[in-house]
Amino acid sequence: MSLNLGPMFALLIMGAGWGITTPLSKIAVSTGHQPLGLVFWQLVIGAVLLEAIVFVRGGRLALGRRQITLYLAIALLGTILPNTASYRAAAHLPAGVMSIVIAMVPMFAFPIALALGQDRFSIARVVGLGLGLGGVALLVGPEASLPDRAMVAFIPLALIAPFFYGLEGNFVGKFGTAGLDPIEVLFGASVFGAVLSLPLALGFGHWLNPLGGFGAPESALVLSSIVHALVYAGYVWLVGRAGAVFAAQVSYLVTIFGVGWAMLILDEAYSGYIWGALGLMLLGMFLVQPRDREEVAA
Repeated sequence: MSLNLGPMFALLIMGAGWGITTPLSKIAVSTGHQPLGLVFWQLVIGAVLLEAIVFVRGGRLALGRRQITLYLAIALLGTILPNTASYRAAAHLPAGVMSIVIAMVPMFAFPIALALGQDRFSIARVVGLGLGLGGVALLVGPEASLPDRAMVAFIPLALIAPFFYGLEGNFVGKFGTAGLDPIEVLFGASVFGAVLSLPLALGFGHWLNPLGGFGAPESALVLSSIVHALVYAGYVWLVGRAGAVFAAQVSYLVTIFGVGWAMLILDEAYSGYIWGALGLMLLGMFLVQPRDREEVAA
């Protein structure tokens, strides 16, 4: 019996790709670029790339009322609100810690789903939620956990992103995608998100002038935006090729690669408490994520 290594290799590539976006975000904010300006250009770059993919597939941007409502919701819950918080937190926290915190997405998604009546109670998943919270406690509790004790104040800010990602997933689970596939949804959300974030960036003084100089932070933003769009397209392909249950395992790799890339690119080093938090998060993710094929596919 031959072993098909293609999907496994694709899973590794996606995990490495999504994982590297966290240290790239750390670099993007290293010279003082403000969050909303970064979010705007991230959405613009993503929209251009996804437009090319949609065009090649023979599609177009659907502009019905249901689709526009979906685009706006995904733009706010999936990019503008969480990424604004992430960029702000990334300026103060190690990239590896950010990668560990983002693993809280399924831990937030589960209680939200229970509150909305979209999931069933499970002891194992409650235990997984508790392990995730234990991981957060290891980050904020012991004095030796973070390089600087003042960083503890920014952990709640970093938790905003996984909360909104969990909310986004439940929104899609409850209201659907208005007849669109994930690439079309992300394309529309990028377009409408850019339209929303532009006046916000200007109004809050977060505007980033792309002609004002192009160094490592700007290159990191462009590379991160391109990687995200391409990896997302690959993720959609993998769901169709190997199934949603298999593709969902990329979440473990994103966290592991995120920590590894931070060590390699940013020369970060971590205390035993942070490694313990990583272990608790990965175990918590394993228990919280649904095992049923239909549940994951939704």
